[in-house]
Amino acid sequence: MAFDFKKEYKELYQPKSTPRIVAVPEMNYLAVRGEGDPNGNGAYQQAIGVLYSVAYTLKMSYKTDYRIEGFFEYVVPPLEGFWWQDGVKGIDYGNKDAFRWISVIRLPDFVTEKDFAWAVETAAAKKGIDCSPAEFLTVDEGLCVQAMHVGPFDDEPATVALMDRHVQENGYVNDFDEHRMHHEIYLSDPRRVAPEKLKTVVRHPIRKA
Repeated sequence: MAFDFKKEYKELYQPKSTPRIVAVPEMNYLAVRGEGDPNGNGAYQQAIGVLYSVAYTLKMSYKTDYRIEGFFEYVVPPLEGFWWQDGVKGIDYGNKDAFRWISVIRLPDFVTEKDFAWAVETAAAKKGIDCSPAEFLTVDEGLCVQAMHVGPFDDEPATVALMDRHVQENGYVNDFDEHRMHHEIYLSDPRRVAPEKLKTVVRHPIRKA
């Protein structure tokens, strides 16, 4: 059976709606950067297309002549996003045009930068699209608070408020900076799931007060 990150690392991908503090290990990601409101933003949709093209090229590499050392079959992890706005600690949900974002898909540990470069080149040739914006990104989030948000993205402030309260009650403070950002993991496909049933992991960096 293919390795499924969501099932093997439930503490990271299947949290409860009640906020919890978690230590997130360093991970490698396939990433594309951009800015602006993702709703109706052509750049955001193009970024998602690049991410999935490269991600599935890596996943299906065992059916090509290219061999990745240590490869095992796996389920492509869910789409994720790091979000921020210049001059804002956290997220101002009312000003989506000011969003800056890094859309990412987690990479298995066996994928090296050499393998990544092969996948970018191969995906571009096969799909006929420009995959050059894709980058190999390593992120060490460290100590975070997270919770499962169920519902529309615009209702996330209610979940964030619960997270902020949990952080304060347990002797921590939010710790946003240029390397530690608002993080979302998308467990539902908004094209197929009603807005009120969307599941999104919301994660914020924290430190001891």
